[in-house]
Amino acid sequence: MNLSSEEFAVPRFHCEVKSEQKGARARAQDERPGTYVDGVRWRQSRARGRNRDEPQRPLRMQAAQQAERTTFGELVATSAAARASFERMACAAACNATVLLEGETGTGKSRAALAIHRASSRANAPFLVVDCGALPANLLESELFGHEKGAFTGAIQRRMGAFEEADGGTIFLDEIGELPAELQPKLLRVLENREIRRLGTNTHQPVNVRVIAATHRDLRAEVQAGRFRSDLYFRLAVVGIPLPSLRERTEDIPHIVERILAGLGATPEQLTQLTAPDFLARLQRAAWPGNVRELRNHLERCLVFQSALQPSAPDTTSPVAPRAVDASLTYAESRRRALETFEHDYVEALLKLHGGKVSQAAAAADMDRVYLYRLLRRHGLKS
Repeated sequence: MNLSSEEFAVPRFHCEVKSEQKGARARAQDERPGTYVDGVRWRQSRARGRNRDEPQRPLRMQAAQQAERTTFGELVATSAAARASFERMACAAACNATVLLEGETGTGKSRAALAIHRASSRANAPFLVVDCGALPANLLESELFGHEKGAFTGAIQRRMGAFEEADGGTIFLDEIGELPAELQPKLLRVLENREIRRLGTNTHQPVNVRVIAATHRDLRAEVQAGRFRSDLYFRLAVVGIPLPSLRERTEDIPHIVERILAGLGATPEQLTQLTAPDFLARLQRAAWPGNVRELRNHLERCLVFQSALQPSAPDTTSPVAPRAVDASLTYAESRRRALETFEHDYVEALLKLHGGKVSQAAAAADMDRVYLYRLLRRHGLKS
Protein backbone atom coordinates (compact mmCIF):
# COMPACT_ATOMS: atom_id res chain seq x y z
CA MET A 1 0.00 0.00 0.00
CA ASN A 2 1.39 3.40 -0.98
CA LEU A 3 0.98 6.21 1.54
CA SER A 4 1.32 9.87 0.71
CA SER A 5 3.53 12.06 2.91
CA GLU A 6 0.40 13.66 4.38
CA GLU A 7 -1.08 10.27 5.34
CA PHE A 8 2.22 9.07 6.75
CA ALA A 9 2.85 12.21 8.83
CA VAL A 10 2.54 11.81 12.59
CA PRO A 11 1.08 14.76 14.52
CA ARG A 12 2.89 16.07 17.62
CA PHE A 13 -0.22 15.65 19.76
CA HIS A 14 -2.19 12.40 19.39
CA CYS A 15 -4.82 12.89 22.08
CA GLU A 16 -5.71 14.90 25.14
CA VAL A 17 -7.04 13.75 28.51
CA LYS A 18 -9.35 16.01 30.49
CA SER A 19 -10.64 15.64 34.02
CA GLU A 20 -14.41 16.12 34.20
CA GLN A 21 -17.10 15.73 36.83
CA LYS A 22 -17.92 12.22 35.61
CA GLY A 23 -14.28 11.16 35.36
CA ALA A 24 -11.39 11.40 32.90
CA ARG A 25 -12.13 11.64 29.17
CA ALA A 26 -9.60 11.01 26.41
CA ARG A 27 -10.18 12.51 22.96
CA ALA A 28 -8.19 11.99 19.77
CA GLN A 29 -7.06 14.90 17.62
CA ASP A 30 -8.89 15.42 14.33
CA GLU A 31 -5.74 15.66 12.23
CA ARG A 32 -4.84 12.90 9.78
CA PRO A 33 -3.86 10.10 9.88
CA GLY A 34 -5.74 9.74 13.15
CA THR A 35 -5.46 7.19 15.96
CA TYR A 36 -6.38 3.55 15.31
CA VAL A 37 -7.05 0.71 17.74
CA ASP A 38 -7.22 -2.78 16.15
CA GLY A 39 -7.77 -1.19 12.75
CA VAL A 40 -10.67 1.02 13.90
CA ARG A 41 -10.25 4.79 14.09
CA TRP A 42 -10.58 5.88 17.71
CA ARG A 43 -12.27 9.17 18.60
CA GLN A 44 -12.77 9.34 22.35
CA SER A 45 -13.39 7.27 25.46
CA ARG A 46 -14.09 7.78 29.13
CA ALA A 47 -12.45 6.06 32.08
CA ARG A 48 -14.81 3.49 33.63
CA GLY A 49 -13.74 4.12 37.19
CA ARG A 50 -10.93 4.54 39.66
CA ASN A 51 -8.20 1.95 39.92
CA ARG A 52 -8.86 -0.11 43.03
CA ASP A 53 -5.17 0.01 43.95
CA GLU A 54 -5.01 3.82 43.72
CA PRO A 55 -4.95 5.45 47.17
CA GLN A 56 -7.98 7.61 47.86
CA ARG A 57 -8.12 10.70 49.97
CA PRO A 58 -10.58 10.70 52.88
CA LEU A 59 -13.92 12.20 51.90
CA ARG A 60 -13.63 14.88 54.59
CA MET A 61 -10.28 16.00 53.17
CA GLN A 62 -11.71 16.13 49.64
CA ALA A 63 -14.69 18.21 50.80
CA ALA A 64 -12.45 20.56 52.80
CA GLN A 65 -10.12 21.17 49.86
CA GLN A 66 -13.04 21.82 47.52
CA ALA A 67 -14.50 24.29 50.02
CA GLU A 68 -11.15 26.12 50.27
CA ARG A 69 -11.01 26.73 46.53
CA THR A 70 -14.29 28.61 46.02
CA THR A 71 -12.18 31.77 45.84
CA PHE A 72 -8.68 32.52 44.63
CA GLY A 73 -7.56 36.11 44.78
CA GLU A 74 -10.33 38.18 43.19
CA LEU A 75 -11.76 35.11 41.43
CA VAL A 76 -14.84 33.37 42.80
CA ALA A 77 -16.61 30.16 41.76
CA THR A 78 -18.45 27.08 42.96
CA SER A 79 -18.45 25.08 39.70
CA ALA A 80 -16.23 22.02 39.43
CA ALA A 81 -14.44 23.36 36.32
CA ALA A 82 -13.46 26.66 37.94
CA ARG A 83 -12.51 25.07 41.27
CA ALA A 84 -10.20 22.69 39.41
CA SER A 85 -8.47 25.74 37.93
CA PHE A 86 -8.21 27.29 41.41
CA GLU A 87 -6.52 24.11 42.68
CA ARG A 88 -3.93 24.38 39.90
CA MET A 89 -3.38 28.07 40.62
CA ALA A 90 -2.74 27.31 44.28
CA CYS A 91 -0.19 24.65 43.32
CA ALA A 92 1.44 27.08 40.88
CA ALA A 93 1.65 29.80 43.53
CA ALA A 94 3.60 27.45 45.80
CA CYS A 95 6.44 27.05 43.29
CA ASN A 96 8.39 29.09 40.74
CA ALA A 97 7.51 27.04 37.66
CA THR A 98 6.45 28.78 34.46
CA VAL A 99 2.66 28.92 34.05
CA LEU A 100 0.53 28.99 30.90
CA LEU A 101 -3.05 30.27 31.32
CA GLU A 102 -5.33 29.27 28.45
CA GLY A 103 -8.87 30.46 27.92
CA GLU A 104 -11.17 32.60 25.82
CA THR A 105 -11.03 36.38 25.86
CA GLY A 106 -12.51 37.77 29.05
CA THR A 107 -12.20 34.65 31.21
CA GLY A 108 -9.97 36.43 33.74
CA LYS A 109 -6.49 35.34 32.74
CA SER A 110 -4.85 38.60 33.87
CA ARG A 111 -6.61 38.45 37.24
CA ALA A 112 -5.57 34.81 37.61
CA ALA A 113 -1.94 35.73 36.90
CA LEU A 114 -2.05 38.52 39.49
CA ALA A 115 -3.68 36.18 42.02
CA ILE A 116 -0.94 33.58 41.52
CA HIS A 117 1.72 36.27 42.00
CA ARG A 118 0.10 37.63 45.17
CA ALA A 119 -0.22 34.13 46.64
CA SER A 120 3.43 33.30 45.89
CA SER A 121 6.67 34.02 47.74
CA ARG A 122 7.27 36.85 45.24
CA ALA A 123 4.19 38.79 46.32
CA ASN A 124 6.18 41.79 47.57
CA ALA A 125 8.27 41.99 44.38
CA PRO A 126 7.22 43.62 41.07
CA PHE A 127 4.46 42.27 38.85
CA LEU A 128 4.82 43.53 35.29
CA VAL A 129 2.48 43.00 32.34
CA VAL A 130 3.55 42.93 28.69
CA ASP A 131 0.94 42.53 25.94
CA CYS A 132 2.72 40.55 23.23
CA GLY A 133 0.11 41.46 20.63
CA ALA A 134 0.18 45.22 21.16
CA LEU A 135 3.58 46.06 19.65
CA PRO A 136 5.52 45.23 16.49
CA ALA A 137 8.50 42.88 16.85
CA ASN A 138 11.24 45.54 17.08
CA LEU A 139 9.48 47.54 19.79
CA LEU A 140 8.35 44.42 21.64
CA GLU A 141 11.94 43.16 21.85
CA SER A 142 12.98 46.46 23.42
CA GLU A 143 9.96 46.34 25.74
CA LEU A 144 10.96 42.88 26.95
CA PHE A 145 14.75 43.04 27.05
CA GLY A 146 15.60 46.75 26.98
CA HIS A 147 18.13 48.54 24.76
CA GLU A 148 21.31 50.57 24.85
CA LYS A 149 21.59 54.13 23.63
CA GLY A 150 21.89 54.16 19.84
CA ALA A 151 20.78 50.53 19.43
CA PHE A 152 18.30 51.63 16.75
CA THR A 153 16.81 54.79 15.32
CA GLY A 154 15.08 56.68 18.09
CA ALA A 155 16.99 54.97 20.93
CA ILE A 156 18.22 58.23 22.45
CA GLN A 157 18.93 56.76 25.87
CA ARG A 158 19.48 53.45 27.60
CA ARG A 159 16.25 51.70 28.57
CA MET A 160 15.57 48.91 31.03
CA GLY A 161 13.29 46.14 29.74
CA ALA A 162 10.41 44.47 31.52
CA PHE A 163 12.45 41.41 32.48
CA GLU A 164 14.93 43.63 34.33
CA GLU A 165 12.19 45.72 35.94
CA ALA A 166 10.47 42.55 37.17
CA ASP A 167 13.69 41.09 38.61
CA GLY A 168 12.81 39.17 41.76
CA GLY A 169 9.13 39.20 40.86
CA THR A 170 6.79 38.05 38.10
CA ILE A 171 6.40 39.01 34.46
CA PHE A 172 3.03 38.34 32.85
CA LEU A 173 3.25 37.82 29.08
CA ASP A 174 -0.31 38.37 27.92
CA GLU A 175 -1.39 37.02 24.50
CA ILE A 176 1.79 34.99 24.12
CA GLY A 177 0.25 33.37 21.04
CA GLU A 178 0.79 36.68 19.20
CA LEU A 179 4.54 36.66 19.86
CA PRO A 180 6.31 37.23 16.49
CA ALA A 181 8.23 34.23 15.12
CA GLU A 182 11.55 36.08 15.26
CA LEU A 183 11.20 36.67 19.02
CA GLN A 184 10.20 33.13 19.94
CA PRO A 185 13.79 31.71 20.02
CA LYS A 186 14.93 34.72 22.07
CA LEU A 187 12.23 34.16 24.68
CA LEU A 188 13.09 30.45 24.67
CA ARG A 189 16.70 31.27 25.56
CA VAL A 190 15.54 33.49 28.42
CA LEU A 191 13.39 30.69 29.82
CA GLU A 192 16.21 28.16 29.48
CA ASN A 193 19.15 30.24 30.69
CA ARG A 194 17.41 32.84 32.86
CA GLU A 195 19.44 35.65 31.34
CA ILE A 196 18.70 38.47 28.93
CA ARG A 197 20.63 40.57 26.43
CA ARG A 198 19.70 44.17 25.79
CA LEU A 199 19.46 45.37 22.21
CA GLY A 200 22.75 46.95 21.19
CA THR A 201 25.00 44.88 23.46
CA ASN A 202 26.59 41.44 23.34
CA THR A 203 26.71 40.88 27.09
CA HIS A 204 24.17 38.77 28.95
CA GLN A 205 22.91 39.40 32.46
CA PRO A 206 21.05 37.01 34.73
CA VAL A 207 17.46 37.72 35.78
CA ASN A 208 15.44 36.17 38.58
CA VAL A 209 11.93 36.32 37.15
CA ARG A 210 8.91 34.05 37.35
CA VAL A 211 7.09 33.88 34.00
CA ILE A 212 3.31 33.57 33.63
CA ALA A 213 1.97 33.56 30.08
CA ALA A 214 -1.59 33.67 28.77
CA THR A 215 -3.31 33.16 25.44
CA HIS A 216 -6.79 32.87 23.97
CA ARG A 217 -5.39 30.73 21.13
CA ASP A 218 -5.03 26.95 21.06
CA LEU A 219 -1.22 26.88 21.18
CA ARG A 220 -1.07 23.18 20.44
CA ALA A 221 -2.94 23.81 17.20
CA GLU A 222 -0.53 26.67 16.48
CA VAL A 223 2.38 24.26 17.00
CA GLN A 224 0.78 21.73 14.68
CA ALA A 225 0.36 24.44 12.04
CA GLY A 226 3.99 25.52 12.39
CA ARG A 227 3.15 29.01 13.66
CA PHE A 228 4.50 28.49 17.18
CA ARG A 229 7.68 26.74 18.26
CA SER A 230 7.05 23.40 19.96
CA ASP A 231 10.09 23.78 22.26
CA LEU A 232 8.85 27.19 23.43
CA TYR A 233 5.36 25.78 24.00
CA PHE A 234 6.70 23.03 26.26
CA ARG A 235 8.84 25.57 28.15
CA LEU A 236 5.79 27.74 28.75
CA ALA A 237 3.33 24.96 29.58
CA VAL A 238 5.20 23.55 32.58
CA VAL A 239 2.05 24.25 34.57
CA GLY A 240 -0.89 24.55 32.19
CA ILE A 241 -4.07 26.03 33.65
CA PRO A 242 -7.24 26.15 31.50
CA LEU A 243 -9.79 28.80 32.45
CA PRO A 244 -13.35 27.74 31.57
CA SER A 245 -15.64 30.06 29.66
CA LEU A 246 -18.66 31.60 31.39
CA ARG A 247 -21.07 29.38 29.45
CA GLU A 248 -19.29 26.35 30.96
CA ARG A 249 -19.87 27.64 34.49
CA THR A 250 -23.24 29.37 34.50
CA GLU A 251 -23.81 28.30 38.10
CA ASP A 252 -21.04 30.74 39.07
CA ILE A 253 -22.80 33.78 37.60
CA PRO A 254 -24.69 34.76 40.82
CA HIS A 255 -21.44 34.76 42.82
CA ILE A 256 -19.55 36.63 40.09
CA VAL A 257 -22.33 39.23 39.88
CA GLU A 258 -22.18 39.87 43.63
CA ARG A 259 -18.39 40.27 43.50
CA ILE A 260 -18.53 42.63 40.51
CA LEU A 261 -21.31 44.78 41.97
CA ALA A 262 -19.44 45.10 45.26
CA GLY A 263 -16.35 46.22 43.35
CA LEU A 264 -18.38 48.79 41.39
CA GLY A 265 -19.77 50.28 44.60
CA ALA A 266 -23.41 49.34 44.04
CA THR A 267 -25.89 50.61 46.64
CA PRO A 268 -28.00 48.14 48.69
CA GLU A 269 -31.01 48.97 46.49
CA GLN A 270 -29.04 48.28 43.32
CA LEU A 271 -27.69 45.03 44.80
CA THR A 272 -31.24 43.90 45.55
CA GLN A 273 -32.40 44.74 42.03
CA LEU A 274 -29.44 43.19 40.19
CA THR A 275 -29.30 39.99 42.25
CA ALA A 276 -33.02 39.22 41.99
CA PRO A 277 -33.61 35.58 40.93
CA ASP A 278 -35.38 36.45 37.67
CA PHE A 279 -32.60 38.84 36.59
CA LEU A 280 -29.88 36.30 37.46
CA ALA A 281 -31.77 33.66 35.49
CA ARG A 282 -31.73 35.95 32.43
CA LEU A 283 -28.00 36.46 32.86
CA GLN A 284 -27.45 32.70 33.07
CA ARG A 285 -29.32 32.16 29.80
CA ALA A 286 -27.24 34.74 27.89
CA ALA A 287 -24.36 33.64 25.64
CA TRP A 288 -21.62 36.00 26.95
CA PRO A 289 -19.07 35.53 24.15
CA GLY A 290 -16.92 38.10 25.99
CA ASN A 291 -17.21 36.05 29.19
CA VAL A 292 -16.71 37.77 32.58
CA ARG A 293 -15.44 41.00 30.99
CA GLU A 294 -18.66 41.33 28.98
CA LEU A 295 -20.77 40.51 32.05
CA ARG A 296 -18.96 43.21 34.01
CA ASN A 297 -19.59 45.79 31.29
CA HIS A 298 -23.28 44.87 31.22
CA LEU A 299 -23.61 45.25 34.99
CA GLU A 300 -21.85 48.62 34.83
CA ARG A 301 -24.39 49.76 32.23
CA CYS A 302 -27.18 48.58 34.53
CA LEU A 303 -25.78 50.79 37.31
CA VAL A 304 -25.46 53.77 34.98
CA PHE A 305 -29.06 53.50 33.73
CA GLN A 306 -30.43 52.42 37.13
CA SER A 307 -32.18 49.45 35.54
CA ALA A 308 -31.85 45.67 35.22
CA LEU A 309 -31.19 45.74 31.48
CA GLN A 310 -31.87 42.71 29.32
CA PRO A 311 -28.57 41.19 28.10
CA SER A 312 -28.42 41.22 24.32
CA ALA A 313 -26.09 40.02 21.62
CA PRO A 314 -23.87 42.65 19.97
CA ASP A 315 -25.23 44.19 16.77
CA THR A 316 -23.24 42.74 13.89
CA THR A 317 -25.52 44.07 11.16
CA SER A 318 -24.60 47.75 11.38
CA PRO A 319 -21.97 48.83 8.84
CA VAL A 320 -18.50 49.69 10.11
CA ALA A 321 -16.88 52.81 8.73
CA PRO A 322 -13.65 51.99 6.88
CA ARG A 323 -10.43 53.21 8.46
CA ALA A 324 -8.04 55.34 6.46
CA VAL A 325 -4.64 53.73 5.93
CA ASP A 326 -1.46 55.00 4.31
CA ALA A 327 -0.36 52.24 1.94
CA SER A 328 2.90 54.08 1.19
CA LEU A 329 4.18 52.99 4.61
CA THR A 330 5.52 49.55 5.39
CA TYR A 331 3.14 47.12 7.06
CA ALA A 332 5.12 47.19 10.33
CA GLU A 333 5.20 51.00 10.49
CA SER A 334 1.50 51.32 9.60
CA ARG A 335 0.59 48.74 12.24
CA ARG A 336 2.76 50.47 14.86
CA ARG A 337 1.09 53.84 14.22
CA ALA A 338 -2.39 52.32 14.37
CA LEU A 339 -1.61 50.61 17.67
CA GLU A 340 -0.15 53.78 19.16
CA THR A 341 -3.23 55.76 18.12
CA PHE A 342 -5.55 53.12 19.58
CA GLU A 343 -3.60 52.94 22.85
CA HIS A 344 -3.57 56.72 23.27
CA ASP A 345 -7.28 57.15 22.48
CA TYR A 346 -8.37 54.17 24.59
CA VAL A 347 -6.37 55.15 27.68
CA GLU A 348 -7.47 58.79 27.39
CA ALA A 349 -11.14 57.80 27.13
CA LEU A 350 -10.76 55.23 29.92
CA LEU A 351 -9.38 57.80 32.37
CA LYS A 352 -12.06 60.31 31.39
CA LEU A 353 -14.77 57.72 32.02
CA HIS A 354 -13.45 57.02 35.53
CA GLY A 355 -12.63 60.60 36.52
CA GLY A 356 -8.86 60.17 36.31
CA LYS A 357 -8.81 57.41 38.94
CA VAL A 358 -6.12 55.01 37.70
CA SER A 359 -6.96 52.10 40.03
CA GLN A 360 -10.65 52.22 39.11
CA ALA A 361 -9.85 52.57 35.40
CA ALA A 362 -7.42 49.64 35.47
CA ALA A 363 -9.97 47.41 37.20
CA ALA A 364 -12.69 48.34 34.70
CA ALA A 365 -10.36 47.59 31.76
CA ASP A 366 -9.24 44.29 33.34
CA MET A 367 -5.69 45.69 33.19
CA ASP A 368 -2.90 45.71 35.75
CA ARG A 369 -2.50 49.16 37.32
CA VAL A 370 1.29 49.17 36.79
CA TYR A 371 0.81 48.48 33.08
CA LEU A 372 -1.73 51.32 32.83
CA TYR A 373 0.81 53.69 34.37
CA ARG A 374 3.34 52.54 31.77
CA LEU A 375 0.87 53.34 28.98
CA LEU A 376 0.22 56.77 30.50
CA ARG A 377 3.94 57.55 30.55
CA ARG A 378 4.43 56.19 27.04
CA HIS A 379 1.75 58.45 25.57
CA GLY A 380 2.43 61.50 27.74
CA LEU A 381 -0.95 61.41 29.48
CA LYS A 382 -1.59 62.58 33.03
CA SER A 383 -3.81 60.84 35.54
